[in-house]
Amino acid sequence: MAAGAGIVWQTPANPPERQDYIFRDGRRRYVRPYYFEFISHVKNRWTGKTIVDLFTDEFKGRPREYYVHAVKCGRLQVDEQVVQTDYTVQSSQKISHFLHRHEPPVLGGDITILQNEVDVVTVCKPASVPVHPCGQYRKNTVVGILQAEHGLAPLFRLLIFAKNADKAESFRQQIEASLLQKEYVAKVVGVFPDGEQIVDANIHFNAREGRSTAEVCDGDGKAPIGKQACTKFQRICTDGTHSIVLCKPVTGRTHQIRVHLKHIGYPIANDEVYLSDNFVPRSTMGARINRATTLACSLPSSDPDSSADISSKDTEVGEEFSIDPMCTNCPNLAPVGYDADEEGLWLHCVRYTGPDWSYECPYPDWASLDNVSRKKLKS
Repeated sequence: MAAGAGIVWQTPANPPERQDYIFRDGRRRYVRPYYFEFISHVKNRWTGKTIVDLFTDEFKGRPREYYVHAVKCGRLQVDEQVVQTDYTVQSSQKISHFLHRHEPPVLGGDITILQNEVDVVTVCKPASVPVHPCGQYRKNTVVGILQAEHGLAPLFRLLIFAKNADKAESFRQQIEASLLQKEYVAKVVGVFPDGEQIVDANIHFNAREGRSTAEVCDGDGKAPIGKQACTKFQRICTDGTHSIVLCKPVTGRTHQIRVHLKHIGYPIANDEVYLSDNFVPRSTMGARINRATTLACSLPSSDPDSSADISSKDTEVGEEFSIDPMCTNCPNLAPVGYDADEEGLWLHCVRYTGPDWSYECPYPDWASLDNVSRKKLKS
């Protein structure tokens, strides 16, 4: 069943296009808001909840009132049918959430193609840009941008991207055999110790909070939770306040380098997630903000007068987009919680090496290494 007359609903099958992106001051890349159908299937732990309670509990980026209106207006459907707000979901049912999608912005730097070979394309990923579609990101990803701007698709994720399944399988075998090595540089707080520092501490990732913790045996006989993880660190240089550190992860856990640096007392100097123990995930901020806008129980129609094009003083020429009366993010371009100007995380991959290949990436501006330091890094 259609969720609104005159609306073209995108799905993951719709590829990103060059005109989907908006740049501001050359510093931030936005995605023009678009209509999208999110599809999920009822998990066992969701069974027995009402459709409104389910979305209020599990998807906290929007207030309960929004989900009530969405059900009444057909923006939330079960098995392609409009239901009542007290409808109780059952295991494996299909749920469609039709919404006006605002993706978070990322830093506006180009994704530089370092090498483009027959089977492999190697790119330099800007900070803050996710590799592949995840969470709120779909078009504002390395895969999406490469497809929109360079026509590169399909790609098999590595950041050294395989262009075909055979090459991807070859890389997978090399990874499983521990034949690949990544090297990063990080800018950390404090004077990092001289000499190689090896951190061997399990990593436990909390998906709900979006961050990891380091776990070690505390001597009471209890095995630490999380997955085994090891990282080798080497100080490159220091100015007495910060240090540039070479990081060699032996394993590959979520946020491993960031968590291990925090664990030993030298967190990355601009890492908001791990500098403080009071981190609040931005994905939950929308539900905490008291919105002055009244949510209207109406759907955009095909009548051009039913939606407004905005061109505010904060919007450059050519950045107009339609306001959706059900959307909790309009008239802002970015979703709630992503309006602040950000700097990329001071953690950057500089080398990726395999049995018979090696790729290097340019150093970021914050890693101001002198010639002696660069020579030491390459030794």
